[in-house]
Amino acid sequence: MDALSLVPSFGSFTWTLLAFVVALSIIVAVHEFGHYIVGRWSGIHAEVFSVGMGPALWSRRDRHGTVWQIAALPLGGFVKFRGDADASSRPDHAALDGTDAAYRRSSMPGAPLWARASTVAAGPIFNFILSFVLFAIIFLSQGSTKEPLEVGSLRALPVVQGLQEGDVILEIAGRKMPQFEDVDGYSEFLRSLPHLQTLSYRVDRNGDVIDVDGPYLYPPLAERIAPRSAAWDAGLRPGDVITAIDGTEIWDFDALKQSVESGGGAPLELDIWRSGQRQTMTLTPRRVDEQDGAGGFVSVYRIGIQSGLFFEPATASPGVLEAMIGGVRQTIWLVETSLSGMYHMITGAISTCNMSGPIGIAETSGAMASAGFWEFVSFIAIISTAIGLLNLFPIPVLDGGHLLFFAYEAVTGRPPPARILEGLMTLGLAVILSLMVFALFNDIFCP
Repeated sequence: MDALSLVPSFGSFTWTLLAFVVALSIIVAVHEFGHYIVGRWSGIHAEVFSVGMGPALWSRRDRHGTVWQIAALPLGGFVKFRGDADASSRPDHAALDGTDAAYRRSSMPGAPLWARASTVAAGPIFNFILSFVLFAIIFLSQGSTKEPLEVGSLRALPVVQGLQEGDVILEIAGRKMPQFEDVDGYSEFLRSLPHLQTLSYRVDRNGDVIDVDGPYLYPPLAERIAPRSAAWDAGLRPGDVITAIDGTEIWDFDALKQSVESGGGAPLELDIWRSGQRQTMTLTPRRVDEQDGAGGFVSVYRIGIQSGLFFEPATASPGVLEAMIGGVRQTIWLVETSLSGMYHMITGAISTCNMSGPIGIAETSGAMASAGFWEFVSFIAIISTAIGLLNLFPIPVLDGGHLLFFAYEAVTGRPPPARILEGLMTLGLAVILSLMVFALFNDIFCP
């Protein structure tokens, strides 16, 4: 084999690994900083703050006596507080024997219950804060679509376009353009549009109302490609336009969607237009589970393409408050969606293949980094929410497990017996390792 043929694959692997390490390191650093800073505010001394596990590659001791380090394995991190036996925060009561009250107060086991609970809870909370802040920044930077709808920039398409940048769309095919915020009205408007290759657009162009021809509002354009989807694996990329399916010409995204859904998972031959060049590729739709809008899920065939308008809409920058509200809503929506998905996996309503492991997350991080800066930022926000939620599960060794022990202590007035605590921590570690192996199995064997 020619050694040079390995270079593209190696480059892709390196990029994927780098994106994964950067994303995970940011999320872990924020999570652990939450533990550290709230612990410090609560009077608990942190001995070690580590991003990564294993041998330290770099370390520095600050004026508070905390060792900050970057470790060799970028697969996690930890804060070791005074009185912790190890990175899992098991109490080391023997290390506190013979110490004075002030020293014990500055340790994790010797601190008041409120201080320990708030320190542990701070990690997941900081993950949610990171998600909310990143989403708010995205909303501020990308803006919201102007009302009424205005053409920002035209996308490259294999058709003649009569619209120009700055045109304000008033009517399409004789139908008045509704407000984007009117979800029901906009949906009804789209359903009423004739599925023709060319539609008549009435626009306001520099104060003059004129009629021009343009393509269908939502052409079979791949605005976004889902990582690890059938389309991504087949080689489709953002900006590609599907011009025909199995030899039948199409000019709207609905036709593509209907062909995929009605094909029963049979392979499809797609004619692709990419930057003026035409090519053909074959892909097989995959069965996926999607929310049905009523709290449940439905299985449908998908190829992993998200469409968009045939132009980039002009945007207006939202206010800071509006962006913050949007960030909070997006984070809450992710939590609700994740909990719903997990519940339906446990009950068997949807496939457990929806759970990704480290390989799947790494591949997705590389794909999102390749898609653009803001897509990668959005990915970090999504994973941060997932990690914050996961850490709140009442499983020993996770933050939620420690909070469960603190709840027991609050009710009974004493911590769980040491032997029971050790057993539960071992059981919790076994559960986490089992879930990791299961997720890794999904990465390898799920379609």
